[in-house]
Amino acid sequence: MTALPPPTGLLAELTHRCPQRCVYCSNPVELVRKSSELDTAEWQRVFRQAARLGVIHVHLSGGEPAVRDDLEDLVAGAEEAGLYTNLITSGVLLDECRVQNLADAGLAHIQLSVQDSDAALADHIGGHRGAHLKKMAAAGWIRAADLPLTLNAVVHRQNLAHLPDIIDLAVATGAERLEVAHAQYQGWALKNRDALLPTRRQLDEATKLVEARREELRGVLTIDYVVPDYHAIRPKACMGGWGRQFLVVAPNGDVLPCHAAASIPELKFDNIRDRKLSQIWQSSSAFEKYRGTDWMSEPCQSCPKREQDWGGCRCQAFALTGDAGSTDPVCALSPDHHLVGEKLHEAYEESDPKWHYRGYSDTDPVSAILKK
Repeated sequence: MTALPPPTGLLAELTHRCPQRCVYCSNPVELVRKSSELDTAEWQRVFRQAARLGVIHVHLSGGEPAVRDDLEDLVAGAEEAGLYTNLITSGVLLDECRVQNLADAGLAHIQLSVQDSDAALADHIGGHRGAHLKKMAAAGWIRAADLPLTLNAVVHRQNLAHLPDIIDLAVATGAERLEVAHAQYQGWALKNRDALLPTRRQLDEATKLVEARREELRGVLTIDYVVPDYHAIRPKACMGGWGRQFLVVAPNGDVLPCHAAASIPELKFDNIRDRKLSQIWQSSSAFEKYRGTDWMSEPCQSCPKREQDWGGCRCQAFALTGDAGSTDPVCALSPDHHLVGEKLHEAYEESDPKWHYRGYSDTDPVSAILKK
């Protein structure tokens, strides 16, 4: 039997608390409360165990990680464990002093999320008035602290028209990298799918634009591009394959193969408070469930690309078919591929889809939001 290689990356979801209410958020709809979060010492123990397991880099995420008063201590703990530390933040809770304190604690890199180039629409998408201006101030503080900066822009039907300006915004902030990521339909994004799914024309125009701007900005800005699954004919190797390269620790200590795995109700997750991270990685039932190829049915089992795409996304398969073990329906070979077309048709037929803001039950028609 081939030895299981260690994971290289850890997503540390420090909290689900966040002042923003982004409609595309991939956090689970059932959010972990503050009272259940791992404390400082527990997270630092996770980092030490991760480093011993073979993890190279840790992504400090949420929710909004800056809501935690101990963020500097967590950064220092991860850095002391020998991990490359990347902070994924909305920026709205940062100030100049705290950015410098994080840099002094050993933070290596910051990814700053932006919702749009237009401040008003950005604030509506994120459900937080004044957020965009705070983000722009945060970008200045990050560069002043000499920290590498990546801008993260989740794109969808409501903001793709502004993609040229979003790219210009990344250049203006001094970012070294821009991640243009089409929304992935899990968590809150799944609830808002009808409002977010782009048209094929939007996708094609965005792809052409990114290719052109990559060439134009070579040496100035690196642009990463993540295309939406629903317009694909081949699935992506989600997380590099289930339980193969990456693991996630949720705010309450549950250890998951990917950030959306909690959406699959049949899975039972081990907790870092009960077992060591190495034990969970090697033998957790949740990690073993879809690891490798033995679990696959046809057409995946006999597909020559089964060890390239690893059957696609298990969470997406469950969201579309109700069976996490089925072939990812975005694959043209899947017997359920028609479901993707049906969801696209439903989304485009919806004349006035509503936002479901993260963490709240209130909704607003998209048409009303765009007029504000």
